[in-house]
This record gives sequence, structure tokens and C-alpha cells, in this order.
Amino acid sequence: MPPQATEHHDEQQMGNADQQPSTIDIGPQRIRILPGASDTAASFQFDQEDHTLGNALRYMIMKNPEVELCGYSIPHPSEAKMNLRIQTYDGTTVYDALEKGLDDLMDLCDVVETRFIAAQDEHAAQMET
Repeated sequence: MPPQATEHHDEQQMGNADQQPSTIDIGPQRIRILPGASDTAASFQFDQEDHTLGNALRYMIMKNPEVELCGYSIPHPSEAKMNLRIQTYDGTTVYDALEKGLDDLMDLCDVVETRFIAAQDEHAAQMET
């Protein structure tokens, strides 16, 4: 879903337009949709990001069989911006692909953190004996 979408938009789609929208403060907007976007092809610009997120997110998005192409670039080394291009097959949108990629990457990070902590605890226990 595009970044400018709000929870109020979701409520209207479900037919609950008479309810007050809840507001969630997520800080400054760090993702922009670049001009020329369609539902199956779009470029996004991430502020304050670099190769660390770009390469990992590109990898996770490309694992989605509904994605035809995903690539990223850093327009200039002195600017903290990362551009991400996604093209999908008919049947899914670039917004869904981006959201799934971000969710999958967060899940992967959670698994890595859990395994790291378990290994660290095991190592600490071995050192005590």
C-alpha cells in the first residue's frame, strides 16, 4: 500500500467511515514513490539508507515468485538515499511486494537474533563450567 495511505483509508474500504481514524505517529516519512509508478512497476526512494538495507531487501523481494525484477541503486555516495525498483507480474502490486519483502526481512532478522542469543548463552554456560 502506498506510504500516503492511512488507517482511515482502510476503515473506509471496510465500510466503517463513520468511525474516527486512529493516528499512529511513525516519525518522518522516509520512503517516497518516484514519478512514473504503476501498480506493477515502481521506484521507491528510501532516505537515510544505503547498501545494508538495499542489498538485503532486494534479495528478500526477489525470492517472491510474483516479482519479475527488483534492483537497487545508490544515486550518489555523498547522499544518504537508496532507490529501489520493483516490477511484478499481473496479479500482485509493487506495494504488496515491498511490504512482503520488508516483513520477510524483519522475520529473518528476528530468527538471526534469536539464534545468536541462544548461541551466546550456550557459550557463556560452557565458559562457566
